[in-house]
Amino acid sequence: MLVWTKPGKAVTWIAFALVFGVLVVAPFVVVIAAAFAGSWNGVLPSDPTTRQLQKALSGDELASLSVSLQTAFFGGLLAVGFGTWGALAAESGPRAAKRLADALHHLPIAVPSVVVGLSLLVAFSRQPVLLNGTKWIVVVAHLVLMVAFSYGTVAAALQRTDPSYADVAASLGASPARVLWRIRLPMLLPAIASAAGLSVALSMGEVGATIMVYPASWRTLPVSIFALTDRGQAFVAAAEAVVLLATTVVLVVSLDRLRGRAAER
Repeated sequence: MLVWTKPGKAVTWIAFALVFGVLVVAPFVVVIAAAFAGSWNGVLPSDPTTRQLQKALSGDELASLSVSLQTAFFGGLLAVGFGTWGALAAESGPRAAKRLADALHHLPIAVPSVVVGLSLLVAFSRQPVLLNGTKWIVVVAHLVLMVAFSYGTVAAALQRTDPSYADVAASLGASPARVLWRIRLPMLLPAIASAAGLSVALSMGEVGATIMVYPASWRTLPVSIFALTDRGQAFVAAAEAVVLLATTVVLVVSLDRLRGRAAER
């Protein structure tokens, strides 16, 4: 810390606590309170109830949670596969090709997500590749948006990986495929697991591109939350937000445990 005196440290920590509490903690507290509120006509909510939470875990709302989970696993894990492959391919290529690969993989997050969604909608609304109106256009949208994070995570890990292990294995007669499968990928497992956790978490909350391309039969939970708030049903939307938050936390913690086990190996 750059502040050395005790009064200065105390003031710094108090300021940090106030800013963090107002900007980060308070919105979560308000959403959780709204999820269990029967009414909110004063400073604090009143008539606590679980009716909104029960509605968020039934019917179309529960179906939206299932859609979000499936989309996150399909799109997020595919993004991990493509991102890992892209990072490995770029790392072994010439410097100019690596720079081009970096730019192309990060392009989707350099533009607004609604632009990505509109681009996919225009590109895949006619033959020979017709995805509009199917769940796969939503999966592709999440894949395109999440691949940058997977690529960046694995590419950063590759820069810290000692290439001598792969070189020794190759010098002993191991084929490139065997070196990749037995040496390089195991060394990258912690980074791949981290990329999976990040991709799944971001996919669970993605709404910008999704709202541009989703069909009525494949509505994710963030889109449902947006639709509820647009209709003025803020309490039910808050309950669905709590469900989304809890589900995402469980997924991230589970994937982080896998990352820890991969690091131990």
